[in-house]
Amino acid sequence: AMFEAYIANLRRQLDSLGNDKMKLEADLHNMQGLVEDFKNKYEDEINKRTECENDFVLIKKDVDEAYMNKVELEAKLESLTDEINFLRSIYEEELRELQSQIKDTSVIVEMDNSRNLDMDAIVAEVRAQYEDIANRSRAEAETWYRTKYEEMQTSASRYGDDLRSTKTEIADLNRMIQRLTSEIDAVKGQRANLEAQIAEAEERGEMAVKDAKSRIRDLEEALQRAKQDMARQIREYQDLMNVKLALDIEIATYRKLLEGEEDRLATGIKAINISQQSTSYGGF
Repeated sequence: AMFEAYIANLRRQLDSLGNDKMKLEADLHNMQGLVEDFKNKYEDEINKRTECENDFVLIKKDVDEAYMNKVELEAKLESLTDEINFLRSIYEEELRELQSQIKDTSVIVEMDNSRNLDMDAIVAEVRAQYEDIANRSRAEAETWYRTKYEEMQTSASRYGDDLRSTKTEIADLNRMIQRLTSEIDAVKGQRANLEAQIAEAEERGEMAVKDAKSRIRDLEEALQRAKQDMARQIREYQDLMNVKLALDIEIATYRKLLEGEEDRLATGIKAINISQQSTSYGGF
């Protein structure tokens, strides 16, 4: 009865450990599901990060192109400004040369006044011709330079508008880059957090499984020792039973022998009594 109670106690402990094992396996399964969920989230975050990085590369390329366009527009604007200044200086120089030629002609004509010619009329005519030529040249030059200047101003205004638009686009792209950088940093933080949680969950699950396996192994060893002790005690009990049976048989044998001896003795005594009685009757 003591061994049966001991075995029953071990069985109860084994059943309890079995239940604990099932619970731990369920917890491990849930933990594995959680780890798998974290892995899926981690992969999603990695994909998002990759997309953000690709967008960042494309935006960076657009920013670089916009910056190069800005530099090119600034260079064109500077070149056009230099060309306008150069044309203006040429115009002013040509105007000065024409005025100088008119003055020189007037001086030469006045110095050659010794001949009997109507030099005043000639000078007036020549002066009128030069002035007409100068006026036409000046008007044409002014018209051409004014037209060229207006074209340059229009181009400069257009390039200025393009430059302001490009600056606005660059500012927008810079803000987008900052936002994407912040999102990438946030994704990196989430990834690190998820990796830490996954590592902790895996470590906790492995420790729980190891502990359960260790407890089950200890109980199995205890049950095996109990079975061995029970088998040994059963053998000892059988040996004692065999000894008891042999003793009982021997006792029964001696009892029968004693009973047979008593019967034999009783029969001998009875025969002696009969013989004595017969002798007594013959003598009488």
